[in-house]
Amino acid sequence: MSELYWSTTCMVLVPGILLASWIDYKQRRVPNWLNAAIAVAGLLAQAWFNGWSGVGVGAAGLCVGFAVLIIPWLMHGMGAGDVKLMMAIGVWLGPWLTFLSFCVGAVAGGIIAVIMILSTGRLWQAYGNLATIAFKVSHRNTVFSEFGSAKSFGNSSQLLPYGVPLTIGTLIVFFSRPWWLG
Repeated sequence: MSELYWSTTCMVLVPGILLASWIDYKQRRVPNWLNAAIAVAGLLAQAWFNGWSGVGVGAAGLCVGFAVLIIPWLMHGMGAGDVKLMMAIGVWLGPWLTFLSFCVGAVAGGIIAVIMILSTGRLWQAYGNLATIAFKVSHRNTVFSEFGSAKSFGNSSQLLPYGVPLTIGTLIVFFSRPWWLG
């Protein structure tokens, strides 16, 4: 992909995901209009700069963004807005960088979660919640149920707005993409 494409990505995707992250942090949701705008702009940019092959790369990235988060969503571990945000990011980055963004974002999310747990003194509640999640995933009849969902923990946990670590992962991968792309 051309340097002009990546400059456009920087001017459109970066502010878009920063806004999504901010809204997710403040409201605990990522609006559909924002996810749709990021995705449509990405498809248009892919088509403009890279033709039909770019549209294919964008569609493949969208599919990877869907694939990496659909199971946690089905398990009630996150909101649909986070899945749609990862899909919109995928349109711009393509499949490989989307997968890397997810991986880096997952590590960032883990670090943020540990900091949140330790800073609020909720270590024992987190341990109990992890035990509930372990039970949930080990039993076929509870794995996709509301039991052990993010919302079911109520006051025993702080919900992590997952748009924040997804944005962190995407920014790290985007700005280090020459290293990832060789």
